[in-house]
Parts: sequence; structure tokens; C-alpha cells
Amino acid sequence: MRKIRIFEHISLDGVIQHENDDNFAHAGWTIPYRTPAGLQSLIEAYGTGFDLLLGRITYDAWSIFWPKAGDNAMANGLNAATKYVATHRPDSLEWGPVGDLGADIVAGIRDVKLTDGPDLLVCGSSTLTSVLLEQGLVDEVIMIVYPVLLGRGKRFFSDKASACELAFVSTKTTPTGVLLNTYRYVGPLRSES
Repeated sequence: MRKIRIFEHISLDGVIQHENDDNFAHAGWTIPYRTPAGLQSLIEAYGTGFDLLLGRITYDAWSIFWPKAGDNAMANGLNAATKYVATHRPDSLEWGPVGDLGADIVAGIRDVKLTDGPDLLVCGSSTLTSVLLEQGLVDEVIMIVYPVLLGRGKRFFSDKASACELAFVSTKTTPTGVLLNTYRYVGPLRSES
């Protein structure tokens, strides 16, 4: 059985939005914090072999950028990975190797998770991450936390999502103060009522 590992670049106040859509004023906010050492830490966290589990918006954005990103470890890993995509338009998937998850996204994810193969990495794809957490399909959450407060923008966790518990595994700090925090999914949030 494969592990599902969520990777999110996130501000201290929970914003994951990076692109200048929906009149978001802070596009590119992660760029000043990027360093070769930080990139190396992220590549190590991804691991040597992986596949991708992506929402359609992230897939479309990445399919424009990564095939043209040149010969480097990050681009080579992402381009070689099989991309499993949550989409209603599977016939328009061109950046491969690729497969769609079918009409029932949750069933499709469960099916892929049960197969033999490398870990499934989820990057961005905020709608998909909430579904994965709600369904208990996540094994790890890796938060790449930047020392910024953005105030507004798309959040990591939907207001409609169910609360859950994570257990701390490890942390790594980059030269610019970005933290790579790894958590193991535990289950629904426990309360003392």
C-alpha cells in the first residue's frame, strides 16, 4: 500500500495561495525565501521516487512550467512521476505519464493507494487535500512554513473540513527561516468532553 504525503507551502496564518488569481495581492511571496539549501531539503523530503496526486488546477499550472524547467533534480522528479489527477476532463491530460482518478475521486484515490508503487505526493491542490484529510487517506503532512503573515488568501484547510489530529515527526530549518515540519496523520480530533 502506498503512502499519501501532503506537501504545502504555507504562511504562518495558514495561506497557501501563490498565484495572482482572485485578485490575490501577494503572488510570489515564497520567492524571497528560496535558497539552494532549502531546495535540497525539499528534494530530500520528496524522496528519490514518487508519484503525484494532483487537483486539476495544480496539474494545469505545473504542466505549463515543469516540462520546460530544465535538467534539475526537482524538474526531473516531477516530470518522471506518474500524475494521478482529479478531473472531469481526463481526455485533456497531456503532461505524462498521467492517469485520471475517475468520476468517483475518493474511490479512485483509494484504488491507487492500494496498488504497489512509490509514495503519492500531493502539492497545492487545496480542495483535494481537504477531501483526503476528511476521508482519512493521508499518512503524512509536510508543512513548509514561511515566516510571513499574509492576512488573506486561500487557506490550507477548508471551513467545511472535519477537524483532525496530527502527530509531530520532525522539523528542519532552512537558512531563510523556512521550516519543513513533518506530521503523521492520527485521525479525527479527540476532545475532552
